[in-house]
Formats: sequence, C-alpha cells, structure tokens
Amino acid sequence: MSDIDAVLFDMGGVLVELGPLDELLGSTMTGDEFWPRWLASPSVRGLESGTRSVDEFGRGLVEELELTISPGEVVERFGRFPRGLYPGARELVASVPAGVVTGVLSNTNPLHWDNQTDGEAIRHLCQRAFLSYELGLVKPDRAIYDRVAADLDVAADRILFIDDNQINVDGARAAGWRAEVAEGPAAAGAVLGRFGLVA
Repeated sequence: MSDIDAVLFDMGGVLVELGPLDELLGSTMTGDEFWPRWLASPSVRGLESGTRSVDEFGRGLVEELELTISPGEVVERFGRFPRGLYPGARELVASVPAGVVTGVLSNTNPLHWDNQTDGEAIRHLCQRAFLSYELGLVKPDRAIYDRVAADLDVAADRILFIDDNQINVDGARAAGWRAEVAEGPAAAGAVLGRFGLVA
C-alpha cells in the first residue's frame, strides 16, 4: 500500500523525448555542463515564467551562452527540440493506480505546450498540468513546489515527483516532496514500483 496521493512527471526527458543538445544550440557542451547553465539562464527563466517573448529569449540566449548561431536559429531549433512522447509514456501514466492524482510539472512555454509533436496527446495525458509559464514560477525554485502542493491540496510528503534533472529533484525534496531522477518511461516506471505504486 502506497502513501502517495499525487504523482507528478516532468515533461521533457521523462514523458517527452528531447533532441540532441548539439542540434539545439550548435554547441558541444555536455549535458552536465549544459543543464545547470540552461536552468539558471535569465533568458530561459524569463521565457518559461512567461515574462519574456520568444524573440527576447533567442537574443538573450545567444549572448549568455556565447552561441555561434543567430537568435532566429535558436528559436527555430528550440521549437523542434521536443520530439514527441516516448514509447511507453501513455502506459506509464495509465499504470498509476486510480485514486492517485497524475500531473505534469514542467518548465515550459507556449511555443512547446501548444505546438509540439504529440501536443494534443500530451495535453490530455495527465489529470493536471502545472506549467511554469502559466504559474509565473519555475523549477527548481521553492515557490513552484509550494504553489503546486497548495493547488493539489495534498501534503508535500505525499507527492511523488519524477524529473530527469537532479537540480529539480533537489528543489522538490527541499520542499518536502518525495522526488527521484529518471529519464524515460522505463526508469520512471521503476520509480513508481519502488514507491509501491505499480506491481
């Protein structure tokens, strides 16, 4: 018997496949180098908290990361970054027992949420969608986790969050959530199993 009342999934990297980093930015940064800079970027945070336009994001990111591609190319590549649902994503979410709320908690933006491959299926995959640009808050800041827990009306320690970035998992844990790193549906399913949510 599990003591989890809500399971929240990150979108990109857990439910949705992302393209290669070198195709995104024309950069040779590794994931370990890239993701901390990406998550801390004022341009990324502005776009994903709904306070910067897509064009402002492109211009700012070129400056911040000293990219060799144009702002327009950044935006074009960024729009193609989500590749659609991973095989097994639908089955993963469906495996969560009835009575446990499912949701997406994602740092995202209108460009991706409205237009990505498999967008219609993704928007209906979970019962709840907590989107950074709608909330005006971003992971890994404490405020987003507190806001989501309040919206769910679920105690923090009864929420399980699965994300592919350790920094976001650390943020969730600091807010009292249960949280684990996993990339893709198979790894996420193993997390569900460890918490007694699937056989």
